[in-house]
Amino acid sequence: MKLKRGSRHEQRGWLFDVYPSSEGMVLWVITEEGERLKLIDSFHPTFYFDGPSNELRKVFLLLSREATSITVKQVERIEFFSGESIPVVQVTLQDPTQFFGVVKQVTRLSERLNLYNCDISLPQLYFYERNVFPLAFCSITYTEAGRVLSIQALDSAWDLDYSLPPFRFLALKLEGELINPNHGWRGKLEIHDEQECHVLEGDDPAELITLLNNHLHRQDPDLIFTDWGDSFIFPQLRRIAQKGNIPLGFNRDSRMEIAGRKPRSYASYGRIVYAAGAQTLFGRWHIDRQNSFILNEAGLDGLFEQARVTKLPVQYMARTSTGTGITSMQLEIAYREGILIPWRKREPEEFKSAYELLTIDKGGLVFLPPVGFYEDIAELDFASMYPAIMAKFNISPETVGCACCPENRVPETGYTVCTQRRGLVPKTLEPLLSKRACYKKRLKSTTDPAQRDCYERRQTALKWLLVVSFGYLGYKNARFGRIEAHECVTAYSREKLLQAKEIAEGQGYQLIHAIVDSVWVKKVGATEQDYQRLAHAISQGTGLSISLEGIYRWIGFLPSKTKPTLSVPNRFLGVFHSGAVKIRGLEVRRSDTPPFVNAAQTRMIEVLSQAQNIKDYEARIPQVITILAEY
Repeated sequence: MKLKRGSRHEQRGWLFDVYPSSEGMVLWVITEEGERLKLIDSFHPTFYFDGPSNELRKVFLLLSREATSITVKQVERIEFFSGESIPVVQVTLQDPTQFFGVVKQVTRLSERLNLYNCDISLPQLYFYERNVFPLAFCSITYTEAGRVLSIQALDSAWDLDYSLPPFRFLALKLEGELINPNHGWRGKLEIHDEQECHVLEGDDPAELITLLNNHLHRQDPDLIFTDWGDSFIFPQLRRIAQKGNIPLGFNRDSRMEIAGRKPRSYASYGRIVYAAGAQTLFGRWHIDRQNSFILNEAGLDGLFEQARVTKLPVQYMARTSTGTGITSMQLEIAYREGILIPWRKREPEEFKSAYELLTIDKGGLVFLPPVGFYEDIAELDFASMYPAIMAKFNISPETVGCACCPENRVPETGYTVCTQRRGLVPKTLEPLLSKRACYKKRLKSTTDPAQRDCYERRQTALKWLLVVSFGYLGYKNARFGRIEAHECVTAYSREKLLQAKEIAEGQGYQLIHAIVDSVWVKKVGATEQDYQRLAHAISQGTGLSISLEGIYRWIGFLPSKTKPTLSVPNRFLGVFHSGAVKIRGLEVRRSDTPPFVNAAQTRMIEVLSQAQNIKDYEARIPQVITILAEY
């Protein structure tokens, strides 16, 4: 709906894209009528610094000389760990594109300064400041010249039901099988729109770019999907266009060049991981289906869900880790509460003796199951156990080790946790836990398959944010990380798992297996209702929600390859009464298993999964051996 009042316009629509320019932040809005509207919002980003008085005075004076483009003044903001206000110098820039240049200038002027709020992307800062988010449905007032006077989100990132704009899609891929073109055969370029597929024929590079531009102009897509677009298709097309001196029409904003980020490799958990670069657009989105973890895990619904709650632009969220997403949520809360966001983590790990490390640094609790096969075992799982502990017990870097609450001690560790000040991490996790629980509740009650799929993808996206929240709490480079807080969470998890074991055994159940946040129990003659009642009793007793994952027809806990008398806690194969198969620790679960081995094991498991009990399982072994012999 568009209203015009004199020189003022009012429009409702979805906030599609945001990026900086010398005039302010450029906004692309998809209106209710389907118009793609470009606006400019004046935005003046700010960062802070403090340090030795003589250094402060020198930098303050140098920056103050830039009277027309930089505003410098002294203010007070909250220091994260102490929670107390401290004096800092505030630097505000008129031109957003100069922000990071001025930050670099300050760091060069003095290495002894502490900088804050200085390395957050400008779209994030804009979202935090204006209280909007990607794909927010907004009411916008703007001038005839397209200058934003006001913007207000009409929905919330925490809404369960929200509308999305009428996107226009286009896909680019290379003809033939889906094979990485960086490693082998390369076919012709195909363009898939919503109706048909076009193959760009011809050997003339100029003709290729012209045909591509014509398609982009005619279709005017909002979202361009590719396969290996970041690493191959876009770089090749850019090279061809540059050689022929023909502009590529990928950007809706013709003044902007395609933004590129180089590929990189890094070490993670003993592996060298290769991350492809990024080719991102302005006024449109480019999403490489082969370079997006969350798209593969949770589809577009999950990607949009994460972008909304994390306030990270969709193109960036598609390519970054979920850890960056949870960090952005923490940054937003800190920003809103006037807490200074440190440039680099400066909180070192406290000294611990070898005995203290043995006592404290244990991780999760595990009870090894006896090797063998069992029937009618129930599995009960704590819902997002570690994030739930962090929220319930107020575990956050700034709350652990407080001096004001000596009576509130964490089991085993001796650490204290503040009861007077609500932590930043629990504030971040509470709405995530609540929203995911609501989606899971709707999953059980919704009969519409399309709605179920949507809710499943959204709750999966939120699950990944919750999963990484614990790891980032102890990550050495996390902005709001602290190893002592990490250790408090695992201490509480061990305590709660022991409580769950005691409650189950107190009601006559036998504990077969337990690992961190899951327990497998058995009681002769127990029904599903009995297991549900046990789950309720454990939830009441521990203060953490636990639910019945299911009851197995049969489950096999498999032996160690080096010590056959011992089981491996995370290696098992089982089939629920519902027919669902659960596999852990087998080759078929690994991404680096050769397809030949994967296919063989999959066929064998398909045969075994039809077994109704252990006797039936044993009867199917000859058939499995026959499949093995074929391979």
